Amino acid sequence: MIDHNKAAPARDSVHVYEALTPDAVLDALASVGLWGDGRLMALSSYENRVYQVHLESPVGSAELAGDVVVVKFYRPGRWSDAQIIEEHAFAEELMAAEIPVVGALRLNGASLHHFNGFSFSVSPSRGGRRPELDNLEVLEWIGRFLARIHTVGAARPFVQRPALNLQTFGYDCRDILLGGGYLPLDMESRWRQAFEQAMQVAQGVFDSTAGLRQLRLHGDCHPGNILWTPEGLPLAGPHFVDLDDARTGPAVQDLWMLLSGDRAQCTRQLGALVDGYDEFGAFDRRELALIEPLRTLRLVHYSAWLAQRWHDPIFPINFPWFGSSDYWKGQIDMLHEQTEAMQSPPLVA
Repeated sequence: MIDHNKAAPARDSVHVYEALTPDAVLDALASVGLWGDGRLMALSSYENRVYQVHLESPVGSAELAGDVVVVKFYRPGRWSDAQIIEEHAFAEELMAAEIPVVGALRLNGASLHHFNGFSFSVSPSRGGRRPELDNLEVLEWIGRFLARIHTVGAARPFVQRPALNLQTFGYDCRDILLGGGYLPLDMESRWRQAFEQAMQVAQGVFDSTAGLRQLRLHGDCHPGNILWTPEGLPLAGPHFVDLDDARTGPAVQDLWMLLSGDRAQCTRQLGALVDGYDEFGAFDRRELALIEPLRTLRLVHYSAWLAQRWHDPIFPINFPWFGSSDYWKGQIDMLHEQTEAMQSPPLVA
């Protein structure tokens, strides 16, 4: 039985990632013929476990610039091997089209490997900083590459990976939260009511834009997943990383997370993104009506994501407020705000 006086259900005392010691990481690399020299750094990632590793000696691959690689250990049970391989294949298509995406290396003929119960991939290490999104030229540059990503994404569908829609990011998440007892009793009915109202409005917007193109997306194109190299340096411009959330959806999903600030600021930023986008592909302005519904779905999905990961020790440490009455009151307030935003005129570009 769930104790609703607690912030969230208690986590397991031991998590599978606790077996992923530095020695295990180096042994996994050795299993595909790469030898670490002992320098290993954990990179910021909650969903998976990701490490930058220096190799012991040159391995003769131009892709491994500086003989440093990034090793990603996928969260067990999240994606099937077929879904991960489909993500890797999408990245390979993008790289073949000379789009600056950092994808998994093929080692011994495969991009996905297994070691001691873990699935993992190895990628070249790429440096860079977060893009300066207040610079309209930077946004235009990113917009041009997003159009090229979407041109490749529209060429064929995903077969294994899911779509982003009201069911997967809305109702499925509701069922996780309510079925798992993650809401305190004093907030459960209020959140359910706010959720249903928001979904009703979102459904109306999706219905009004039915027939819009659905394509393979980056899926999680926020500023942290774009590495920027300044002009004058090799490989200048944006590099898109972490296609872990790649899925099918509308093109605008890869644009709206790059917007911030008040409506006037968002309008300027969106205009720059779309100006760049239109140089390589025609952006359908009807999709702009989906920005606030997509933002609403991400809000709900985020709570369900925290709930599903609560047994991982890193989550209670980094998100101690999750599950409290104050947290859910904030979520209810934001759902009400989103319900209003979805009924307001959309941004224009």
